[in-house]
Amino acid sequence: MKRWLAPLLLIAALLGLWQAAAASGALADLFGIEDFLVPSPAEIADTLWQSRSLLAENAWVTLREMLLGFALAVAVGLGFALVMHVSEFARLSSYPPLVALQTVPILVISPVLVIWFGFGIVPKIAIVALVCFFPITVSTLDGFRTVDPAATKLMRTLSASRAQILRRLDLPSAMPGFFSGTKVAVVFTPIAAVFAEWAGSSAGLGHMILQDNAQLDTARVFAAVAVLSALAIGLFALVTLAERRIVSWR
Repeated sequence: MKRWLAPLLLIAALLGLWQAAAASGALADLFGIEDFLVPSPAEIADTLWQSRSLLAENAWVTLREMLLGFALAVAVGLGFALVMHVSEFARLSSYPPLVALQTVPILVISPVLVIWFGFGIVPKIAIVALVCFFPITVSTLDGFRTVDPAATKLMRTLSASRAQILRRLDLPSAMPGFFSGTKVAVVFTPIAAVFAEWAGSSAGLGHMILQDNAQLDTARVFAAVAVLSALAIGLFALVTLAERRIVSWR
């Protein structure tokens, strides 16, 4: 309980300051804009309740894109790291292109994928996976590099096969790195999903934010952002729980 007390108090203090500044009009005066463009936390909470059905409907669309894209990133990232660990040729030939791919802005890739695959869920999943798989791949590969050479030699002297060494030594040693990369990647899933929806969609929280922003409904924009943040925090908590269960020796 003590570990949560400090952040909760800080969040409560920040929300209190925000409420006071927005209610008094100080924030609007500071930015030189109209009062309705700077909603208070109370107004955002009221919008969350009033628009709960609409937010839930669009949140499910975005959450599905996040989950499927993240699952694909985990599978591809772990697979790439495993292949590069087993094959030095694969590592030397694949690692530079992987790094180069990450230098291409996702805002450039998103419209191209929408043109190729249409306005359905496929380009959204691809964009989320592209954003998430790199930290998973790199962290897992670094985890494989932490394998103790002495332990590998010991297993070889016990006549362990390459598959047995991989399953009983290499993969367990790589799990801490894998989960470190996974936790980094999972917080980027809502950002990637929103970018994907901005490139072309008819539903989802990103689509909703675009519409509400055009209509100057800033309270609902902030409400949608709050839902996105809650989704990311929930996914991060699930990954952390999985890490504690799987990497129980840490």
